[in-house]
Amino acid sequence: MAIKFFTALGLCALLAFVQYLYGDVIPWWGVAVGAFLVALAVPIRPGQSWLAGFLGVFLCWLVLAWQIDAANGQLLSAKIAAVLPLGGKPWALLLLTATIGGLAAAFAALSGSYLRGTAAKKY
Repeated sequence: MAIKFFTALGLCALLAFVQYLYGDVIPWWGVAVGAFLVALAVPIRPGQSWLAGFLGVFLCWLVLAWQIDAANGQLLSAKIAAVLPLGGKPWALLLLTATIGGLAAAFAALSGSYLRGTAAKKY
């Protein structure tokens, strides 16, 4: 059971990274489509699908956002964090970004899991 969960988590993270690589072709919400397809393919419980989608995209986006932020010396994130109610903290903006991506993927994965019909089955 843990193998299926980590497989789903890894696939969600991998598809989020592919979306990043092809960001000029695939929109940001493409991570939701990827998580939905992963949940259709990997038969785990809906709660596990939700968590795998969330953690996979959250961790991927957090690392990617941190790398981009570090490359420009936190110039843009500090300015945006000052405009938003984040107290001017760039790390809060990175967490917010990762959370938004994670939630989009999590609910898409939950939808895919319910569509697959895993809620009625006991795994």
